Amino acid sequence: MPALARRPALLALLIALASWPLFLFRLSVPHMIVFDEIHYVAAARQLIALSGPTNIEHPLLAKELIAASMLAFGDTPFGWRFASTIAGAATVAGAFALALVVTRRVRAGLLAAILTLLGFTVYVQARIAMLDTFMLAFLIWGIVLLAGSMRGGSVTRWTAGAVLLGLATACKWAAAPYVAAAGVAFLVLRRGRTDRWPGMRTIPALALLGGVSVATYFLTFAPAFFYTTDALTPRTLLPFQYEMYQRQTQVLPPHTYQSNWWTWPLMIRPIWYLYERADEAQRGILLIGNPAVMWGGLVAVAACFAGWVKTGAARLLAPAMLWTFAVGIFAVIPKSLGFYYYYYPASVFVAVALAVALDEWRVPVGRRVEAYLLLAFALTLYFLPVLSAQALAHAGAFSRWTWFSSWI
Repeated sequence: MPALARRPALLALLIALASWPLFLFRLSVPHMIVFDEIHYVAAARQLIALSGPTNIEHPLLAKELIAASMLAFGDTPFGWRFASTIAGAATVAGAFALALVVTRRVRAGLLAAILTLLGFTVYVQARIAMLDTFMLAFLIWGIVLLAGSMRGGSVTRWTAGAVLLGLATACKWAAAPYVAAAGVAFLVLRRGRTDRWPGMRTIPALALLGGVSVATYFLTFAPAFFYTTDALTPRTLLPFQYEMYQRQTQVLPPHTYQSNWWTWPLMIRPIWYLYERADEAQRGILLIGNPAVMWGGLVAVAACFAGWVKTGAARLLAPAMLWTFAVGIFAVIPKSLGFYYYYYPASVFVAVALAVALDEWRVPVGRRVEAYLLLAFALTLYFLPVLSAQALAHAGAFSRWTWFSSWI
């Protein structure tokens, strides 16, 4: 471990490779379209055929990645979902890297990776063809590179981070506010400090962040210029963005699983992505967070804020602010409906905040951290049948996992 600690990039790669088989195992189960795959698999098919625009309320990149996966492995459940497993593994490694950048401690990074993996949400999202899975993978690594550039290698890492934020936004617009947040964070953290982002001037750095991320975003629309019908042109590219905005902000009819943003941290209304007979058995897929991680993480966020007020330590403020921002943006985004899967980025940031808190107060916590991890692992085993679409005993088996009536 000491040797690996001196090579964090290699350690992050090993973490990704270790988590990846967990997402791949039984990936084709169920052998049917699940939840929002109905939109995105259809859109990927249209991209492969270049037949024309579809699902135009969202950008193209995530659907292009699903399409690439289908080209490589066929129009099958495995083909639909394979690219998501890579994004999931990258997200687990990204949680490690984010905690490492914030604390400079490998222990905190490893805790973050473990808690992210045990947090349920990445496991479920890494096994379904949805946009959020790809958005977060690019987003978390963009944050890592931008934050990491603060201590050296500034321009290269800063530019790479801007590219990744552009790619995240090209998966889903929910990532766009992070570009603005990165610029604000740069101004605040650099004020009066010449040792941060050395060799970079303020205006050029902000211009690079905005210009590179926007250019990267627009480049991902290239396939749309080759549609056989309603192809984009340089003149229609910008008006098309406004059409996307209109679709994003339209008033939608009520949905069974809709929920308000303030309910997500408490897991008041998780989502059954699947609950029906499939592959000759009753199966379910429940998007929910690990109660030990999600609820424990809220305590950790509060502790990080309190610790920052007391000590002024940026390593405590950063993960707490990331979680707060990830939740808070949905209080102002003009969406008529909200769903628990919008909490997906925050569910990873709360795991990082929990890891940072456990590492910060490692002396008073002591060996209780092992007991806590065992609790999180036990809950993972308990919920696994309805995270991985295992065969259930009967149609009423869901009651074993629905602790509250709002979980049904």
